[in-house]
Amino acid sequence: MSFENPGHRPSDFDTTFMSSMSRRVLIGDGAMGTMLQAADLTLDDFLGLEGCNEILNDTRPDVLEAIHRAYFEAGADAVETNTFGCNLSNLGDYDIADRIRELAYKGTAIARGVADEMGPSADGTDRYVLGSIGPGTKLPSLGHTTFAVIRDAYIECVIGMLEGGADAVLIETCQDLLQVKAAVVAARRAMDRVGRRIPIITHVTVETTGTMLLGSEIGAALAAIEPLGVDVIGLNCATGPAEMSEHLRYLSKHARLPVSVMPNAGLPVLGPNGAEYPLTPEELAEALAGFVGEFGLQFVGGCCGTTPEHIRQVAEAVAGVTPASRRPEHVRAGVVEDLVAA
Repeated sequence: MSFENPGHRPSDFDTTFMSSMSRRVLIGDGAMGTMLQAADLTLDDFLGLEGCNEILNDTRPDVLEAIHRAYFEAGADAVETNTFGCNLSNLGDYDIADRIRELAYKGTAIARGVADEMGPSADGTDRYVLGSIGPGTKLPSLGHTTFAVIRDAYIECVIGMLEGGADAVLIETCQDLLQVKAAVVAARRAMDRVGRRIPIITHVTVETTGTMLLGSEIGAALAAIEPLGVDVIGLNCATGPAEMSEHLRYLSKHARLPVSVMPNAGLPVLGPNGAEYPLTPEELAEALAGFVGEFGLQFVGGCCGTTPEHIRQVAEAVAGVTPASRRPEHVRAGVVEDLVAA
């Protein structure tokens, strides 16, 4: 299944994702976990590895195909692969770290098949597949692991995504800026090895405290991530859109990259079945349409608690909004290590 060709220089972009984003706001999908919980899966579906969603890429591709199809039918232009945990710490906890590349490939190929089956949207925009990369459970800045160890595991993950047909890499739910750098460096090296150059989207997660988990505020995140050469920057997870507003305002004003957001359906509340997300599809749609009109966001979608109905209403609401013009005032704070030195 390998397309690797070390002697081939990656093309500038093997995708139209960025050019499509320059023409209109692109719509992402919603939560994967919400949909999997509704699929009534058994422990056998997980091969006894309870909670390991990535193993479903091998055992239940039909379930994942249905989820991707539901989001595309709701109006999404791009879906995320079921590969959030295809990293060393997550799969290592199940003693299947040797399957990182395989499960990343299979998860991406499933989404690619549905995207190709659906064909372009009504206005001719292609359907896109975003290779989802989560932070894992061990962060280098806290000494849980080393930069080189997680970088090399991420390389395997991204190679699998490239071979599976990803249109972009989405490094999401980022909590540690050193982990972000490891993932970006890994993505670049994987692209060099495979011979495909696709965009890199980075979504940081800002807690209700106003900072990332390790204490970095949004200005520090931008100063550290933008020089790494990513193509899109934004936020996802942890909170709903209301709590993201000022962080998005900052990115809109200072980032020289397209800005994106994929919030939860509000802050979780404890219900009879555990965590529940209170934001209705109408409320999420109103918030994201407002962000597009005020901050000029170019890619919007949902995270925890969002469903195809959320995405349907977001797509309808955003279609009638002209994105605000952005004239970024770049701020450089501190010194960022040279990417090549990693």
